Amino acid sequence: MAGLLRASSSGPRRLRQLLAGAGPLVAPGAYDALSARLIERAGFDAVYMTGFGTAASMLGRPDVGLLGLGEMADSARRITAAVDVPVIADADTGYGNAVNVVRTVQEYERAGVAALHIEDQVAPKRCGHMAGKQVVPAGEMVGKIEAAVAARRDPDLVIIARTDARAPEGLDAAVGRARRYRDAGADLLFVEALENVAEIEIVSRELAGVPLVFNWAEGGKTPPLPYERLASLGFALVILPLSLLLSATRAMEAALGVVRRDRTPIGLDLPSFGSFLELIGLPEIDELGRRFSGASDPDQLD
Repeated sequence: MAGLLRASSSGPRRLRQLLAGAGPLVAPGAYDALSARLIERAGFDAVYMTGFGTAASMLGRPDVGLLGLGEMADSARRITAAVDVPVIADADTGYGNAVNVVRTVQEYERAGVAALHIEDQVAPKRCGHMAGKQVVPAGEMVGKIEAAVAARRDPDLVIIARTDARAPEGLDAAVGRARRYRDAGADLLFVEALENVAEIEIVSRELAGVPLVFNWAEGGKTPPLPYERLASLGFALVILPLSLLLSATRAMEAALGVVRRDRTPIGLDLPSFGSFLELIGLPEIDELGRRFSGASDPDQLD
C-alpha cells in the first residue's frame, strides 16, 4: 500500500507492462481513496477511477456531467496518493474542446494517473449506459485525441479513446470512429455500451490487433462475459466501475436498516476498529511520528 515517504511503483510504464501481459487486466472501480486502498489490498494490479462513482460519492447525483476538471483531477490526485498501483482515470469528454483536452491531460498527469480515457459525447455528457446520449463530429474527436497525445509529458501515459456512437449512430459508425481514433494516436479503444454478444464479437473482429477496453457495468446495456471469453476476444483491459459502489450502497442500506430497527449497531458484522486503522495507515503514521519527533536527538536528552 502507498507509503507517505515511499516512491510510488505505479505509473504509465508499469501499466503498459500489465496491459501487455497474458489475459485482460482487471481494474475494479474506486470512487474515493478508501475504496482504492481496498482494491490494492485485495491484490489487484490496477485501480480504475470511476466517473460514475465519483459523481455519486461526491454529489450524490448521477453521472451527467455535473463534475468539472478541477473536481475530477483532485479526485484522481487523492486516489493515486493512496495506492502504489497504476490508476486509470475517467476524464469524461476532456472538459471542452481540443485546447481544454491539453490542460486536462496535463492536470491528470500531474495528479499521477497512468492512463485516462476521453469520450466523444457532447457536453454535458451522460453515463454511457443511459439513454439520450449525443456525440460530437468524429473529426472533432480526432482533434481531441491528437491534442491528448501531444499534451502528455510522459510518452508512456496511456491515452484511451472511448466512443459512445453505438446508440446514436449505430455499430458500424462506432467501429469506424474507433479506427479513426486509433489512427489519431490512441493506445486503447473503448467502444461503449455494446448491446449483445454478437456486437462484442464484431468489435473484437473489426478492431483485431488493437488493445480493447471492456466496461463491466452491472445492469447496463452490455451483457457480462466470462473472463476467459474476454481474453479470447482480445480485450486488454476490463474495468468494473460499479461493483464496489453498488456493494457499498447495499451494505450501508442494510446497516442503516439494522440501526433503525434496533436503535444501536450491536447486531452489525463490522471490521474491528483496529483493523480499520491499519487499513488506513495508522501504523505508518505512528512510525513517521517516532522517526521525526526528535526524541533520539542527544541534544533533547536530559
